[in-house]
Amino acid sequence: MTKRLNVIPDERGRLMECLRCDDDLFERFGQFYMTTTLPGVVKGWHLHHGQADNVVCVKGMIKLVLHDDREGSPTRGQTDEFFMGEHSPLLVKIPAGVWHGWKCVSPEEAYIVNAPTEPYRYDAPDQDERPHDDPGIGFDWGVKLR
Repeated sequence: MTKRLNVIPDERGRLMECLRCDDDLFERFGQFYMTTTLPGVVKGWHLHHGQADNVVCVKGMIKLVLHDDREGSPTRGQTDEFFMGEHSPLLVKIPAGVWHGWKCVSPEEAYIVNAPTEPYRYDAPDQDERPHDDPGIGFDWGVKLR
């Protein structure tokens, strides 16, 4: 699920609501964190078994990629790309069980915020990881030319 974000500017700056408890895609709140990614760096692949992520890039731009490998899913085998950030404000809800990662595609560091549905468990992380070039997914993170 995605939510196009509304940016409200005034003479003082801008306000952008990312996620509200009355949004259709809101499930529950586990924690809220910020991470950054340097230009050209890929973070991924990983998935969560129990939590959904609610990802927004608030500074810079990223290519967020989702790959569905869930048994019985109607979108199994599908890979979706979302270019998101300050030039395309978007929230992407990533369901549990979907592989995901992103690449910073802006010339500056990208700042990403996430509001997952569960808090991070340091003693038992709800996360599996694969290398960014895993042949089982077969995604090319390179720049695509027209």
